[in-house]
Amino acid sequence: MLALADRKASYKVPPTVVTDRLVSQEARRTKALEEQKRRRAQKFDNTRNLDAFADLSLGPSDDEGDEDFADAPVIIREGIAGYASLAKQPEDLQPPEGQEQQMEDITRPKKKRNKIKRKRTKAKPSKWADKCMYAELLEMKEEPSVWVDGKSEPDDGLPSDMEQGWVAVAPVPVGKRCLAITHQSAAGVIGISPNTTLRSRLLGKMLLPRFPSSLPPLTILDCILDTSWRQNGIVHVLDVMKWKGQDVADCETPFRFWWRDTRLAELPRFSPPSSAFHFSLANDRAHAQSAQQPDQYRFPYPTSFIPIPYHTDTTFGSLFSSIIPLARSTREISVEVPASAPFQPSSPTSMSIDTTCNPIESRLSKLVTNQIPSDGLLLYVAQASYEEGTSPLSCWVPIQPIAGSSSQEGVPTTSNSSPLDLFQR
Repeated sequence: MLALADRKASYKVPPTVVTDRLVSQEARRTKALEEQKRRRAQKFDNTRNLDAFADLSLGPSDDEGDEDFADAPVIIREGIAGYASLAKQPEDLQPPEGQEQQMEDITRPKKKRNKIKRKRTKAKPSKWADKCMYAELLEMKEEPSVWVDGKSEPDDGLPSDMEQGWVAVAPVPVGKRCLAITHQSAAGVIGISPNTTLRSRLLGKMLLPRFPSSLPPLTILDCILDTSWRQNGIVHVLDVMKWKGQDVADCETPFRFWWRDTRLAELPRFSPPSSAFHFSLANDRAHAQSAQQPDQYRFPYPTSFIPIPYHTDTTFGSLFSSIIPLARSTREISVEVPASAPFQPSSPTSMSIDTTCNPIESRLSKLVTNQIPSDGLLLYVAQASYEEGTSPLSCWVPIQPIAGSSSQEGVPTTSNSSPLDLFQR
């Protein structure tokens, strides 16, 4: 009965509550970091090919060879290849009649049965499934326990190296976690030919058909698709795994974030697409939305890849003064949209009509400020590399409480308390 109650309590609960209840998050984090260091050292050793030189030796010197083998008998090493011509070749051999009949029966094709057995094949999972580094919920205690394991300071559940070994990301926007993957386009024209796809975090399914972007080919980004991307066309870039074929996932967290900001700032900017453009898979939805709000421009696909701010200074003074207030605040991002959206026919098969007389005015655009709500705060271990799946090397502190979550000792938290408030206390 107790096991059944535990299963009901763990239903739809974040992975950090279900996995390793008896092991603290601090211990699992230390173990994961040591495992990363071991894999990294092993990868470097394999690259240097040290195993190929392990069994090599210099051998005896010339002087030692003359003294030791001067009186040794000489061994002539000769194979039997020279005697092959002396052997008599057998005459033409014919197999027996019984064996010939048996060979004919084997080579004769068999008749297929009328009944065809249908094999049930399961759908193969996508290779992009569960590739994002998904953060665990940071384990905190509402009432810190004093004098635990001989410690003089109260144990509140926070990491012991919070001020030195962590990187904070705030404000984390509300949206859908995904991977932005670019492919090598046939045309090779950046920003015109469709080269980018968005894959869901858990199953790796396509969220949108392939669309053009300014990202270089062979790039993989860990992103958050904004909930209002139809109005602002924004994809928030959280981390980078690969850039233009260069693997960056093995690098440490501060370098990855610096690389992300530097490379995204170098991308060219293009004017927003025409309102007449739409995907063939979402015709009905796009036209229904445009019918409800005919005067508002709607992005047919995401156009802006905006990096989420990160902070390497995680001292308590910086957390209280800047990072936590940023995690609570709403971020403002300006996006370029067309100044006026011309009228287009409602039928998807009809011809687009250009109602503007001046072609220069049709390309005019304006900046619109969008309010991006925050979903909380993310914490990354500074020395950790990018790790696929759920990892204790990244922790999440949400603003809103999660229904059904509980502390490590099984004591439920109050429903009205915010995890970010508890983190600040």
